Amino acid sequence: MPSLREFLLSKKYCRSRLFPTVTNHLEMKARINGVEGSFILDTGASSSCIDFEFAELFGLLSEDSEVLAAGAGATDMITKLSRKNTITIQKWEYKKLDIVLFDMSHVNTALKNHDAAPVHGILGADVLNAGKGIIDYQYNCLYLK
Repeated sequence: MPSLREFLLSKKYCRSRLFPTVTNHLEMKARINGVEGSFILDTGASSSCIDFEFAELFGLLSEDSEVLAAGAGATDMITKLSRKNTITIQKWEYKKLDIVLFDMSHVNTALKNHDAAPVHGILGADVLNAGKGIIDYQYNCLYLK
């Protein structure tokens, strides 16, 4: 019987490493519009997000949004929306990613308080859905198709 890895690779999934942090989050590398960044993979986040501070770094063109973000202990945060961005994770690529921009300083402050490295953003369920994502928690890997 093939391993999960062998089976998913035979089905043309791409494999990417996940790195557990001291806060028990899963961190990973991804490229947004060709620029590499560090992201927390968050299955509970409906949308992928990047801190306002890094909008220019990733070449994000944004528009005002009436949606107020909530999460990680903060509510009613002002957001902007950047449409049709490209995300690349290893060999997997998706060219229609909408990204929510908001102030993630509370997230990075919490990470720093636990001696964890800050991140550029969060990859959410939108990425997992687009790539038919499968997380292998035993081996800390994400598979996307």
